[in-house]
Amino acid sequence: MKKLCVFLFTLLLCLHLNPAKAAERNYISIVGSSTVYPFVTVVAEQFGKTTNFKTPKIESTGSGGGFKLLCSGIGVQYPDITNSSRRIKKSEVEMCAKKGIKNITEIKIGYDGIVIANSKKAQRMKVSRQDLFLALAKDVPTGKEG
Repeated sequence: MKKLCVFLFTLLLCLHLNPAKAAERNYISIVGSSTVYPFVTVVAEQFGKTTNFKTPKIESTGSGGGFKLLCSGIGVQYPDITNSSRRIKKSEVEMCAKKGIKNITEIKIGYDGIVIANSKKAQRMKVSRQDLFLALAKDVPTGKEG
């Protein structure tokens, strides 16, 4: 896992920092998902400890906020990388293109998980697999179709 984390940050460093930026700012700036933030923070700290690079600066802005910041422009005042708990939207790609950011590389690192929990002090929830499926379904049948 440690080697994977170092590899990923090194890859991202190579993909997103150019020599001009490196001369002005000597660290990676990452913004994005509050869901992914704790994981990215640990990876960034490990990256800083195990390489000759400074520890990346991580900010929790939310996925949409991260894309908005990333797509605002090119330069050291803008982040190098955004992490997200979802794919980039077409509208966000278009927003980036308007600011000259055209070579976006998406790298899927993992998946989100949802945990259903019930306090031992509370009455036991009665949740079926069908309930869980419907709670997560893109389209929920209403019984009024067709």
